Amino acid sequence: MFTKKNRVLLINHDVYQDDNQFPLGPAYLAAVLHEKGAYVEAYCMDVFHHTNEELAEYLDNNEYDIIGIGYMAARFKETVQELCQVINEHKKNAWLVLGGPGPSPIPEYSLRETGADAVAVGEAENTIIDLLDCKVNKKDLSKVAGIAFLDNGRFVKTIQNRVVRNLDKLPLPLWEIFPMERYTTCIKGYNQKEEEKSFFVISSRGCVNRCNFCYRMEAGIRLRSIKSVVEELSILYNKYGVNNIYFQDELFVVNKKRLLELENELNKARIKTKFWCNARADIMDEEMIEILKRCGCQFINFGFESSSDKVLKLMNKNVSVDDNIKALEAVKKVGGIGMGLNFIWNNFGDDEHTLWENVRLIKKYNTYYQCRTIKPTTPYPGADLYDTLVEKGKLGGPEDFFNKFRNSDLMLVNIMEMSDKEAYRLLLEANTDLIMDHYTHVDGDIDEAKTLIKNLADLYAGEEIKFRGVRHYKKDDK
Repeated sequence: MFTKKNRVLLINHDVYQDDNQFPLGPAYLAAVLHEKGAYVEAYCMDVFHHTNEELAEYLDNNEYDIIGIGYMAARFKETVQELCQVINEHKKNAWLVLGGPGPSPIPEYSLRETGADAVAVGEAENTIIDLLDCKVNKKDLSKVAGIAFLDNGRFVKTIQNRVVRNLDKLPLPLWEIFPMERYTTCIKGYNQKEEEKSFFVISSRGCVNRCNFCYRMEAGIRLRSIKSVVEELSILYNKYGVNNIYFQDELFVVNKKRLLELENELNKARIKTKFWCNARADIMDEEMIEILKRCGCQFINFGFESSSDKVLKLMNKNVSVDDNIKALEAVKKVGGIGMGLNFIWNNFGDDEHTLWENVRLIKKYNTYYQCRTIKPTTPYPGADLYDTLVEKGKLGGPEDFFNKFRNSDLMLVNIMEMSDKEAYRLLLEANTDLIMDHYTHVDGDIDEAKTLIKNLADLYAGEEIKFRGVRHYKKDDK
């Protein structure tokens, strides 16, 4: 369909830290383009910390048909907007295409703010092929499904492109165009040895639920076959020495049958791997935890979100506090698996009591692998909470969101019945308690703990907005 003269550059923008996740989205896009014969490059500003000036020089020395950037909304003002300006000044005849969960729910705003040529709305494996075909063969852009663009200033959004229902039909990510040695060695997980390599894999897309603070580009959940997942693990081990896996699925644990199939396929392939995954509390029991442990699970990340049934109901979590506690007790009883205890605050129904109940549960079940703190809920564009706040007049749309957004540890909109000052006072007290509890249990440097607390205090007071939370404390120094 294409030739090596048809060139695409996929840029991974810098996130100003050294523990970088592998960009699975761009890697899948690269794979489908490569399969169709196109030439694809990855420009990894994240692991190499390339400057915009270095990118400009690189663009000046090369020619492309499409330059693509995917991003999360949180990085838009800080990084992506200026990056797009640089690309537009040096892209020559290329099209700048934006994608991912950042621009997908707000394509018109994204186009007008960046000067991009198009936004791929939703998952883009099919869209990127159609876009390149349109660019190379000078076809009508309005015929490309799944995009948005400006036509002489008029906003145009085309029909949704076809979603990949059978994930097994997708080629594996095009790892070879990325600096794999960097990506496999920059993150160390729970129980991972220093010499071991880790990597990111996805075995499904989507989720069965729709929490009010969450945005997903496509509805529902789609599963890869377990056989294809295990085949990928085998390739990663044999080709890159990867034996620690981060499953990036929003919902890795779906049911017991799928876990038993995973165990069987791993045994058949004689693969011994460690892995980390995300799970919902309401489907977990001791038997499932035992299966996970036999498969090599080291760490389960739970989105408990709240210790209040009222708040959980209002955020449409479809899980109860009892479900959360049963899952915690099951993991604790089985033993040998770490837990990520994720709680947020500043959703409908939250107050001082719910905050301290969150603290109590974290301290009771903490495995102290990471220093856990509580963040305020951020109503990102595309989430139901964002839409609700716009409807209620508490948020004025995307421009208002980005004018207000500074840091995910800060409240974008206070939706509780207390002042901002009181909310931040309580947050600082709660997180101070959690930080000191963590450093006491791990016999850590108390002076370091006090520095973290001071940084949070400065952040809440508006004196320091670059602080990215305690888990990236040593690496996020920009």
